[in-house]
Amino acid sequence: MAIVIAIDGPAGAGKSTIARRLARRLGYTYIDTGAMYRAVALWAIRQSVELSDMHRLDQLAQAADIQLDSTRDLVILNGEDVTLAIRAEDVSAAASQVAAVPAVRRALVLKQRALAETQNVVMEGRDIGTVVFPNARLKIYMDADPGERTRRRATEAGADLESVREQISERDRRDQTRGDSPLAQAPDALYLDTTDLTLEEVEEEILKMVRARTSNGKEHS
Repeated sequence: MAIVIAIDGPAGAGKSTIARRLARRLGYTYIDTGAMYRAVALWAIRQSVELSDMHRLDQLAQAADIQLDSTRDLVILNGEDVTLAIRAEDVSAAASQVAAVPAVRRALVLKQRALAETQNVVMEGRDIGTVVFPNARLKIYMDADPGERTRRRATEAGADLESVREQISERDRRDQTRGDSPLAQAPDALYLDTTDLTLEEVEEEILKMVRARTSNGKEHS
């Protein structure tokens, strides 16, 4: 049976970076769930679909052909490489609204589960351990101090600290209060505070968890 490592946590906690590094280290497939929501948001923007039109967003989510090429870090939407396009500021803002639509989440959860049926995966998001894969072999909840999360995201985006702080605060509010699949730590998830840890230290901490849960005493290199 394929192994699923589920990593959840708030924006700016470092989930995507760590999940990608971990997948490479273990030889697993990295599934960027955030990129999937961004892809739907990008398509909605291009189709001039109102973000309040839940029916149309549902249709787009179901119809979207989203391929994730983790070996080359590419996101393919309907045959087009949209890796850079989905990182645009307007797409980022739209993605959090699209992700709050229950029907969109249901459509993408089915796609995410299908991707993990035949391969070992590392998957990160906000409801992976609670909704998408409640029976994942290993669940991790990554967190960090809001100030540190703001600093990381601002550095990554080359943006103003204050504007990023407002975006992080609004994203946290949305993620934690949405009616469908709100951000929460699964009861059996291991908590990891990354505030004072380097990327290398976070990676090593998680590898210890992976070894304990998946390798029967045989350590991953």
